[in-house]
Amino acid sequence: MKKLTFITTILTVLCLSILSANGQSTPPASPSAEAVGVLASGTNVKISYSSPSVKGRKIWGDLVPFDKVWRAGANNATQIEIDKDIKIHNKVLTAGKYSIYMVPGETGWVVLFSSQTGQAGMNHDGTTTLDNSKVVLRTIADSKKSKAFNERLVYNISEKGMTLSWENLDIILPMK
Repeated sequence: MKKLTFITTILTVLCLSILSANGQSTPPASPSAEAVGVLASGTNVKISYSSPSVKGRKIWGDLVPFDKVWRAGANNATQIEIDKDIKIHNKVLTAGKYSIYMVPGETGWVVLFSSQTGQAGMNHDGTTTLDNSKVVLRTIADSKKSKAFNERLVYNISEKGMTLSWENLDIILPMK
């Protein structure tokens, strides 16, 4: 009887250890992040995105190809929320929630704001989830070499607009 109790106890401890180890999760490769700020106009801006790391890879023109639509982050499509109408290069983006997509270029970047929100950033076949019929604003952003290397993709909101920084580039989009 003592042997049976001993064996049962050992098996119980072993099973609990295995279940406990399987229940532990590793941090996501591209964790969720938010950038929050206020434009000079008083407009509140919130960008929700997933933040991938460089991990020694060449980002621009390789991991993120030039001249192809990109989800502007990782995992789900990046989302922006504004509480007042804003102007971007004299084009009006009305208050609301939008997905942001970008088309990286070697000299200029196209930024697309889509009324479709909450979708994955990519389809299973590697194509974008952007529905061109839902694009409400298309504009150009400037790119410049970053002052510092950025291991993680990060968005920042300032009084002047939005900046995406990753690897060795800053993508700057003025907003009023």
